[in-house]
Amino acid sequence: MSELPQKPTPAGPSLGAVFALSFTLMFALHAPLLRLPYFWDEAGHFVPAARDLLLSGDPIPTSTLSNAHPPLVTAFLALWWKLGAFTPLSTRTAMLLVAALALTGVFRLARQVSNLEVAAATTLVTGLYPVFFAQSSMVHLDMAAAAFTLWGLSFYVEGRRWPAAALFSLAALAKETAIVAPFALLLWELAQPMVARRWAALGAGPARRSTSLLWLAALPLGLWYAYHAHRTGYVFGNPEFVRYNLSATLDPLRILLAGLRRVWHLTGYMNLWLLTGVTLFAMRRPALQDGGRPRLRIDLGTQAVFAAVILAYAAMLSVLGGALLARYLLPVVPLVILLCASTLRRRLRHWLWVVSLVSAGFVAGLLLNPPYPFAPEDNLAYRDYVTLHKRAAELLAAQYPHARVLTAWPATDELTKPYLGYTREPFAVVAVENFSAAPLAPFSAARDSSRYDVALLFSTKYQPPRNLFDLVPFWEQVQEHYFDYHRDLSAADAARILGGRVVWREQRQGEWVAVIEVERALNAMTVSPRINADGR
Repeated sequence: MSELPQKPTPAGPSLGAVFALSFTLMFALHAPLLRLPYFWDEAGHFVPAARDLLLSGDPIPTSTLSNAHPPLVTAFLALWWKLGAFTPLSTRTAMLLVAALALTGVFRLARQVSNLEVAAATTLVTGLYPVFFAQSSMVHLDMAAAAFTLWGLSFYVEGRRWPAAALFSLAALAKETAIVAPFALLLWELAQPMVARRWAALGAGPARRSTSLLWLAALPLGLWYAYHAHRTGYVFGNPEFVRYNLSATLDPLRILLAGLRRVWHLTGYMNLWLLTGVTLFAMRRPALQDGGRPRLRIDLGTQAVFAAVILAYAAMLSVLGGALLARYLLPVVPLVILLCASTLRRRLRHWLWVVSLVSAGFVAGLLLNPPYPFAPEDNLAYRDYVTLHKRAAELLAAQYPHARVLTAWPATDELTKPYLGYTREPFAVVAVENFSAAPLAPFSAARDSSRYDVALLFSTKYQPPRNLFDLVPFWEQVQEHYFDYHRDLSAADAARILGGRVVWREQRQGEWVAVIEVERALNAMTVSPRINADGR
C-alpha cells in the first residue's frame, strides 16, 4: 500500500534572508575571481552583445553576429552598467545576484516539496557543484534560465498557475531552450490521466490542468523571434549558427552519443557521481522511522513532474546544440540534487555526513581537473585560462606593441577589444581556426608567413595527462567527426611549421599559452632600429 502524499508546511528563514545569505556567501567565495577579464563565450558574444545594447539601445547586436538569443540577460546587464560601471567587477556582481536568485529558487522548491533540512542541504550542494559555482559569476544565459525555471516550478507545484506561467516566460526570454520546461509539463498533464490509471500513485502531485497557461509561456519568445526575423531576415539566428546548432546535429548516431553525454552530465560529471552513487546505494535500504512512521518522501506525482522536465531537457539537448556544454543543463541539475538529497535523508541515518562528503568532493572538483576532457568553464580552470591570456597580452603589448598577431578565437577578440580586459590598445590579428596541423599549414613559413609577425598559441581543448577515454576504442575519431574535437599541436611543433621560435610559454594545470616569434619578423625588428638611427 503506497503512502499518502502529504504537503509539507514551509518553515525556516524567509526567502529574503536566504537570498541575502546566498549572495553574501557567493560574493565572498568569488571575491578573487570578480576582476578577471571575460572568458570564452563571454568575450566572444555575450559581453559585446550587451555592450551594443548599452550604447545603442538596440537588442540586435552589431559588433558580433546575432544568434537570436532572447535579450533578457543582455538587457539586464546593459541597465546594470548604465546605473553603475562597465567593469568586470560590476558585471560579475550582477551575475552573482542572478545566481543567488537561482539558489533561493532551489531552496523554495525544495522546502515546498520536502522539508527545511532537505532544502538547506540541496541549496548548499547546488551552490558548491563545480559547474554551478563556476558559472555563477559568468556572463552566460543559463544561470538566469535556471533561476526563472526553478522559481516557475516552485509555483507550479503549489498550483499557482499565473506566476508559474510568467516565470517560465521569463526563463525562455533568458534563453530560448528554457521553453522546454513548460512544454514538458504540458505533455505530462496530457499524459497523466492515462498514467494514473495504471500507477495510481502518479495521479497525485501538482498537476493543475494549467494547459492553456503553459502554452502562453511561449508567447513572449515567439514575439521575440518575429521581431528578430523582421530586423535581420533570420528567425533563429545567422545561417552558420543554425547549421552548427541544428542542421549539423541531426545524425542518429550523434544524437545517441550526445544523449549518453547528457546522462553523464546529469549523473556523474564533475564528481556528481559521488551523490548519485550513494543515492543508488541508499535506495536499497528501508526508509527510516520517525515516530513509528516511515520518513516521508517527495510524493511520486511531484517526482514524475521533475522527471518529465529533466528528461525533456536531456532529450532536447541531445538533438540541439553543437557544443555539449554542461551549463546548458543548469536548470535541471538542481532537481537531480534535490531528489538525491531527499532520498538520502529518508533512508540514511547519517545522511548529513554524506552531504558533507559530497560537498567536499564538489570543492575538490572545483580545484582539481578531472581525468577526462572538459570545458574549462566548468570549474576554476577558467581562472587559469584567463590569467594566462592576460599575461600573454601584457607581454605582447610590452614587446610587440605594433605586431600583427596570428591567433585563434577567442583570443582574436581579446586582442582587438580592449574593453574585454586583456589589453589597453587593440592589435591587428590574423585569425586561424585552431592550432592543429591542418589549419596552421597555410600559414607556414614555406607558404605564407608575411601576414603576421608573432603567433599567440593556447590550449583550445583541455588534454588531461592521462585521459580515461583514451581507453575507449575509436573515442577520438568519433569526437572529431561529431563534436568538433581536435588536438592542439605543442608550441614547439607549431613553431617549426610557422618558421619561428617559442619566446615565451607558461602552463597552469593543463592550460597553456605560448608566444612564437617569426624569424622574418625578428630580422626586421633587429634591422629597422639601425636604419632609423643612421637616418637612412
